[in-house]
Amino acid sequence: MAEQRITPWDVEVVSTDEVPVAIDYDKIINQFGCEKFNQALADRLEKLSGKPAHYFFRRGIVFAHRDFNLLLDEIANNRPFYLYTGRGPSSKTMHIGHTIPFLLCKYMQDAFKIRLVIQITDDEKFLWKSMRLEDAMAYGRENIKDIVALGFDPKLTYIFSNVEASHHFEENILKISKTINLNEAIKVFGFDMSSNIGQVGFPAKEIAPCFSSSFRFIGKGAMCLVPAAVDQDPFFRLARDKAKALGEKKPSSIYVSLLPDLKGVNRKMSASDPNSSIYLDDAQDTIRKKIIAYAYSGGRKTLEEHREKGGDIDVDVPFEYLKYFLDDDQELEKYRSGYIKGEITSKEMKEKCVVVIQEFVSRYQESRKRVTDDDLRAFIDINKF
Repeated sequence: MAEQRITPWDVEVVSTDEVPVAIDYDKIINQFGCEKFNQALADRLEKLSGKPAHYFFRRGIVFAHRDFNLLLDEIANNRPFYLYTGRGPSSKTMHIGHTIPFLLCKYMQDAFKIRLVIQITDDEKFLWKSMRLEDAMAYGRENIKDIVALGFDPKLTYIFSNVEASHHFEENILKISKTINLNEAIKVFGFDMSSNIGQVGFPAKEIAPCFSSSFRFIGKGAMCLVPAAVDQDPFFRLARDKAKALGEKKPSSIYVSLLPDLKGVNRKMSASDPNSSIYLDDAQDTIRKKIIAYAYSGGRKTLEEHREKGGDIDVDVPFEYLKYFLDDDQELEKYRSGYIKGEITSKEMKEKCVVVIQEFVSRYQESRKRVTDDDLRAFIDINKF
């Protein structure tokens, strides 16, 4: 029997089984009340963009949505929309799991030449973690550079620190705050008597960018699309609930599954455990050591048994990483089917994972080296619009 805990601050599947139990995304869809993403939506997106759909859509990594069909209607009718996502700076450097929503945003921005706002929740990390405010802000600035290195268009992208820039939409924060009573906040976010009042007030800040009126440079009435990890859904579900009372358009959202940490598919990668995460500044030999030593395998106890029964693909972390970072569908299928049949061993799966992750991180690091303080200033400048 497995119990899932999915909140913006905690993701884990607790099970009495010896083998880790993967997160049940169908259960999340039912629990959160969102809709399952389907191939028809991906096909329509591809038709409207004139570009092949990102493989995140094809592989079920984008697994759920809210009103994405209505967002596609907006595109079809040439009505404006924009993107919104965020990052909570809990470490100086992001890990590979943090890149997933940003890679999706990059695809959408390139396809439709649209504006993107990225919220750096340095205030949230200060309020929830044992962290000095100045450290949270410093991590935020470094994380902005990490994000810039992914290749966004500075003319279309605004990245902002909540501590430094949320005053620009303070009016909406206040309006949103007034619509959410304490009982509702406790129910949605799990606050209790130990929660500090800063935590209770924070959700209004994450909700505010869902509405175009928070930004003078975004057209009035533009629909917001939020690509995000599914653990952030409570914020956007509440944003949709309050939109009518605020006279705003409901945001649409698409949710990506959570990249597991190295030690098991039952929890997402976390920056708090260096041996369970692969950071974007990890050296090539460090990446190799982490995957070989720590990546949970779905292989059998002996090679003979593995050849006979095949591997358990559902709990194999190296294969999960290939799903996210190997862009060749045919090669991915070769490793999937070969592993299930026992033709590909756990060692071979790990070795392939090492190569793919090393290549991704190496390309990224070359881009990150070129990011300057001037680049950072270009992305955080609200007056450029």
